[in-house]
Amino acid sequence: MSGFAYVVHQGQARKVTLRDALREEADLSWTHLTTNDARAKAWLEGEAKLGPFVLESLIAAETRPRCDAVGDGAVINLRGLSSEALATSDPLASIRMYAHGGRVFSVTRKPLNAVDPVRKQVEAGEILDPGDLIAAIAQAITEELDPVVADLGDSLDDCEEQIASRQIFDLRRGVNQARVQAIGYRRFLNPQRAALERLAALPGEWLRDDDRLHLNAAADRAARMAEELESIRERAGLMHETLTDLRAEQIDQRSLVIAVVAMVFLPLTFLTGLLGMNVEGIPYAHAAWAFWGVVAVCVVIAAAISFFFVRRHWFEG
Repeated sequence: MSGFAYVVHQGQARKVTLRDALREEADLSWTHLTTNDARAKAWLEGEAKLGPFVLESLIAAETRPRCDAVGDGAVINLRGLSSEALATSDPLASIRMYAHGGRVFSVTRKPLNAVDPVRKQVEAGEILDPGDLIAAIAQAITEELDPVVADLGDSLDDCEEQIASRQIFDLRRGVNQARVQAIGYRRFLNPQRAALERLAALPGEWLRDDDRLHLNAAADRAARMAEELESIRERAGLMHETLTDLRAEQIDQRSLVIAVVAMVFLPLTFLTGLLGMNVEGIPYAHAAWAFWGVVAVCVVIAAAISFFFVRRHWFEG
């Protein structure tokens, strides 16, 4: 089990041990664990003495963004980007927090990128209470996700510019990747917006007015990103259909060319096969001009068939 702890008193932050964080009285006591083993459960239950509902919320294997009031405190689950490669269906790492009074307990099973910048804010004395801490984590998560969502939209813009090119397979791969990522992110951003809004509306002295404003701002940003992801998903679906139609049209055009070539050579094959039989009685078989005569007839037949298809506009798109 790994983790860290900070206590903040009168604007001064100190890094302490996990055990000391439970003993000291301060404006903010933040205990963070990064683990997925049984020792975290034992420490939270035995040392921190958290209740069953809070304990289960902090160590659950699968979580969605949520916010539940627990007495005078709250349990908050949020999702953000991780430095580790995650599954496509679950692209965001979770952070589970319990805030009560001046204490905040947080647990992550995968490294969360937003934790390090928030730690630096705590060490710099910019975070003074639990409301500041949770609002800072929410803002760090949304600020990091925002450019990622924007990049997804830009990638689709590039695909739309190249949609008339011949690299259809490459375009389809890029469109599908953007669509899968958008679906994965949107799966958590909508409930995350609702969780932040509910947290901002919770009663309690540990959430000040400026904290609620920051939480509402993070919720609005999450809502905007969710709307953008929905737009990306719809655009990717339409582009996929367009690329499928273009691919089918390309295949039809190539099939048409093959069919025309076959129609040109079919009578020629019949003629040369007929004249190539090893039987007596083939006209002009011993004539000196016979070979070039057959070639001339074949050229005339091929030209006539090709002219017929051109007049019927078979080669026009």
